[in-house]
Amino acid sequence: MTQSNPNLPLEEVIEEINEAPKVAADLIYGLYDRPPVIEAFFVALQHVLASFVGIITPPLLICNALKLDAATTSYIISMSLFVSGVSTFIQCKKIGPIGSGLLSLQGTSFAFLAPVIGVGLGAVQAGRTPEQALALIFGVCFFGSAIEMILSRFLHLAQKIFTPIVTGTVVMIIGLSLIKTGLFSIAGGAVAKANNTYGSWQNLGLGLLVMAVIIIMNMSKNRFMRMGSIAIGLAVGYIVSIFLGIVDFSVLSQLPLFTVPVPFRFGIDFNIAAFAPFIILYVITAIETIGDLTATSAVSREPVKGATYMRRIKGGVLGDGFNSMLAAMFNTFPNTTFSQNNGVIQMTGVGSRYVGFYVAGIFTVLGLIPIVGGVFQALPQAVLGGATIIMFGMIAVAGMNIVSSVELGRRELIILATSLALGLGVVYNGDIFTDKPALFQSVFSSGISTGGLTAILLNLVLPRHLDDDKK
Repeated sequence: MTQSNPNLPLEEVIEEINEAPKVAADLIYGLYDRPPVIEAFFVALQHVLASFVGIITPPLLICNALKLDAATTSYIISMSLFVSGVSTFIQCKKIGPIGSGLLSLQGTSFAFLAPVIGVGLGAVQAGRTPEQALALIFGVCFFGSAIEMILSRFLHLAQKIFTPIVTGTVVMIIGLSLIKTGLFSIAGGAVAKANNTYGSWQNLGLGLLVMAVIIIMNMSKNRFMRMGSIAIGLAVGYIVSIFLGIVDFSVLSQLPLFTVPVPFRFGIDFNIAAFAPFIILYVITAIETIGDLTATSAVSREPVKGATYMRRIKGGVLGDGFNSMLAAMFNTFPNTTFSQNNGVIQMTGVGSRYVGFYVAGIFTVLGLIPIVGGVFQALPQAVLGGATIIMFGMIAVAGMNIVSSVELGRRELIILATSLALGLGVVYNGDIFTDKPALFQSVFSSGISTGGLTAILLNLVLPRHLDDDKK
């Protein structure tokens, strides 16, 4: 049985119970429960496996675009993992006003990928070295993070904007849009595209094997099987992949034994023209973070409205901005809350924030000892896709749960239908914006931002009494 926070006054404990979503995950451990060390570490490992590739992919793509050498690329990837560890600890622990206090993971944001590459390539074309381009990128990201931190302090004024229909819609779009990524991974991902094995029976078979193992383990009455379902599924897939000869461990020999974090290793620079596109992106990131944290609250059986919920959202968005500043300081790219962990919470039945401390420790070690991270990096995409596609579906279901907690009238159905249509339309036909200005592309190339902005706009402009008229 899960517990309420013993440090809260009685009226807030009652509020947490009353405002929790009516349809929620079947939890083994709640937010304030302390699982035994072995169980907590096992669940934390699954959060790491679900998030690892998402954390290292943006820095890898940026480094490749800027043609950075192998040593610099390895260092930036290590710092991405290191900062994710520190940021996750801050987000879960809640230090003063910073952090949500929920089991919420932080990782490198994909939203900043295009503008970061644009700033970097522009600097190189202007005659700067790749290292000087990095100084400009990190400087812009460092000062831009203040936008999100300032915005977080005024979120309570926007409670009529971020209603359950808006946040629930955003969470649904997050899950549904990520399913495309999960299916891409099951088919083999970018590597398979390059070597013409994309969608091969071997890749599809591995993905389906992992899915089957996870589903069987999750349906078990044994709580250890359920809590370990994702790790067991990935382990089975990894072992089978080794026997099939498709796991490449050669990358391990190219990695250093230890990485030392050096603040502002590449220096810091600033340019107002380069900074402009980042203003709106930090606002969009705040909207996505609100959606992620709302989903985390829902699957953890915590309130998705009310004072406690708003306090956590404000702290989480503040933590998001602070952690992005920390990321720039330690030579990596903006951080944000990750969606994957919400699926892990549902699959494992563990919503304890104390698990986040173990996740933070694992990420920190992976960042400081790159060769350990290399073992995770060798995990075949098809195996990872078999696990993540289930978790992404769980996120979409969490959004449905939030939406179902309110009465759906004509107004709410219009908001939901239009936002889903536009958000998912961008996911599956994002190339319609290729000839549009860079700033427009940065904002609307993401289905999450397109659908989220649509939901917010409609929630503001549509009259609130559409259903008052009698038929």
